[in-house]
Amino acid sequence: MSNDDISKKRGLLAACWQSFWKPSVRYSFGAIFIVGGLAGVIFWGGFNTFMEYTNTLEFCVSCHEMEQTVYQEYKQSVHYQNPSGVRVVCSDCHVPKDWTAKLVRKIQASNEVFHKLLGTIDTPEKFEGKRRQLAEHVWATMKENNSRECRNCHSYQAMAFHKQKSDARQKMELEAAPKNATCIECHKGIAHKFPVPPRDD
Repeated sequence: MSNDDISKKRGLLAACWQSFWKPSVRYSFGAIFIVGGLAGVIFWGGFNTFMEYTNTLEFCVSCHEMEQTVYQEYKQSVHYQNPSGVRVVCSDCHVPKDWTAKLVRKIQASNEVFHKLLGTIDTPEKFEGKRRQLAEHVWATMKENNSRECRNCHSYQAMAFHKQKSDARQKMELEAAPKNATCIECHKGIAHKFPVPPRDD
């Protein structure tokens, strides 16, 4: 490569660099790029922080509909208090870990906000009237995603079947594990009261 070619390339590179930083009518492209990048980082950080806040137990039970009903039931469950001291919160069961699936779930939750504003279940009586329908919706979701959130903590491979009661061992080791059955097929009404009687349609 000749000295002329090298000089031309250096000149082109210098011209590109100058045009990047050269002021436009008001701002240089570089300043716009940096300010835009910082604004994007701040927006993304704020958005992600708020989304994580909506996964906390405190947020989930901040409305009286949840605090007076399912939260009280959950506090009596093994997911709230157990010998190993491991506590599972609402989002562990109801919100995916994967970011894309989590975002989809948060968008779906806008329907819950809409019904909060409508007062669909704003009394214990209204809640009980809808309990079966709400439970069936959650069960269907869990069945569709193969109990994805349950499997974040539970796996057949990690189970000490010999420590289970004989009837549980029979069902888990000999029936459920071989076919990798989804958890919700058998485990309903664990963290919340089972909705009886069936809903009226």
